[in-house]
Amino acid sequence: MKKEAYLYEKLDDKKVHCFLCAHQCRIADGKFGFCGVRKNEAGTLYSMVYGNVISANVDPIEKKPLYHFLPGSYSFSIATIGCNFRCGFCQNWEISQTNVRDGSRIAGRPLSPEEAVQAAITSECQSISYTYTEPTIYFEYAYDIAKLARAKGLRNVFVTNGYMTRQAIEMIKPYLDAANVDLKFFKDESYKKICSGSLQPVLDSIKFMRESDIWVEVTTLVLPGENDSPGELQGIAEFLAGVDKDMPWHISRFFPNYKFTDGAATPEATLKKAQELGSKAGLRYVYVGNVYGWGNDTSCHNCKKLLIKREGFSVLENNIAKGACSFCKTPIPGAFS
Repeated sequence: MKKEAYLYEKLDDKKVHCFLCAHQCRIADGKFGFCGVRKNEAGTLYSMVYGNVISANVDPIEKKPLYHFLPGSYSFSIATIGCNFRCGFCQNWEISQTNVRDGSRIAGRPLSPEEAVQAAITSECQSISYTYTEPTIYFEYAYDIAKLARAKGLRNVFVTNGYMTRQAIEMIKPYLDAANVDLKFFKDESYKKICSGSLQPVLDSIKFMRESDIWVEVTTLVLPGENDSPGELQGIAEFLAGVDKDMPWHISRFFPNYKFTDGAATPEATLKKAQELGSKAGLRYVYVGNVYGWGNDTSCHNCKKLLIKREGFSVLENNIAKGACSFCKTPIPGAFS
């Protein structure tokens, strides 16, 4: 179904200015924004994917990935089609790179905000995650669900590319508890060439979310030959440490996918080097994903003892009690049951 959009203004000649995401699209009558799911009809901007999920699953919160936010819990995870980036390495490209403008046959199924919240409760989830594609482009739907979820005692999570405006964060922050933000590169030209975006809005979102007391964890997919130089990885690490040394950084291993099928998977040695650079920059929690057997346990930054033992997305051991290390009582940053 469609719903009138939030965060836009009407212009002359039935044009509209959408200021939901950093593309800041100015859209003529009858046309779509860059995302392909927001349409100007006679001078009114509509979300064309409201209440229409392409994916709805119960996931471990660790899959987002969030390691310092309700570890061991489950999150009801939903998405509509569409995205405001064009990443050639997207792992969910079948749904993210599909949109209404191009006449997609992938319609999804109706799920009202009330039904989404009830499904989360019935599934014994502690949160709802807006994920798989980009939640910014289905903001109206996510926002309406988030308000209902908060009233029922559920938490709300964005898994996002961070390419949103300050106005969007301002609007959602009373209901948004946590976010995992993809910081894909530390070069503006890479964002332009590979994602059809730019770097600064993502950096601004990370900083403003953290200033707004939204719990933030950051993921960087390490792409061989694109963002795996020591200089770029060090730049990311130093930026994150400058925002908050307690902000977890997830370094994720790339496997060939979508339009990036010619290269090899990220060498584990590159991931270990990135982890070292993160720690050297002052980050207290640096994790490695998409590898087996190492890189994803949590240790106390003070006494160094093991706090959370993970295998895949499962928590095998948890030594955090009342938000603190069970051994030395040092507070551990995040949100813990």
